[in-house]
Amino acid sequence: MIEPGDRVLLVGEGREFFVKAGPGSLGTDKGQIDLSQLVGTSGGDILTTHNGAQFTIRIPRPTDFFTYGKRSGAPMLPKDIGLVIAYTGMNHNDDVLDAGTGSGIAAIYFGGVAKTVKTYEVRPEFSTLAMKNITESKLTNVETVAADFLAAEGSYDVVHLDLQIQPEHVRHAYSLLRSGGYLACYTPFLEQMAIVVDEATPLFREVHTHELIEREMTRSKRGTRPSTSVSHSGYVTIARK
Repeated sequence: MIEPGDRVLLVGEGREFFVKAGPGSLGTDKGQIDLSQLVGTSGGDILTTHNGAQFTIRIPRPTDFFTYGKRSGAPMLPKDIGLVIAYTGMNHNDDVLDAGTGSGIAAIYFGGVAKTVKTYEVRPEFSTLAMKNITESKLTNVETVAADFLAAEGSYDVVHLDLQIQPEHVRHAYSLLRSGGYLACYTPFLEQMAIVVDEATPLFREVHTHELIEREMTRSKRGTRPSTSVSHSGYVTIARK
């Protein structure tokens, strides 16, 4: 049941709106939406504007926070986050450390899979924004920490880094990982990827780097072909202790 302050996605009439349930209204070209009417409803219910337009209520998923959540920069793409989850085998038994929180999008995805997630962001203003997004996602197993990753302590099954990686970050990640655990490093440039690989190779049992490429297919009356949009986004290096 939707409570005051909960994020909700309203879908219909060729429109989508990412709103909060509670006092106030939303003006649209399809009519006024009384947001207080969302309180007490559930996903799949119908909300009607004063003009009679109907919108279906959806409970937001991580994909919706990627699309509509407030950003402090460019977050990792869902396909890249998915590769990290798949190649580390992240699961409900895992304690995950995420560093370079940014807007908190990766932490939200990880929080839906892992037992616990602790995410470090050295910039306090980014950490505050990420905490807001994570709170609105209603995940209680994700903790935000406004501190340098090098100050992190504890032991983890997966360490994920999305920051300006230096050799000391790789060494510190190794010290935090449990035996058999994984380090996953997202790097947008080859030079950063090389730093990760060169430092990780003598420490870890396995080191593999994957280029992140995706091609969406488009279909029209003329035929079906790959989209012409850019498909490369960076590299993920996976290392196992």
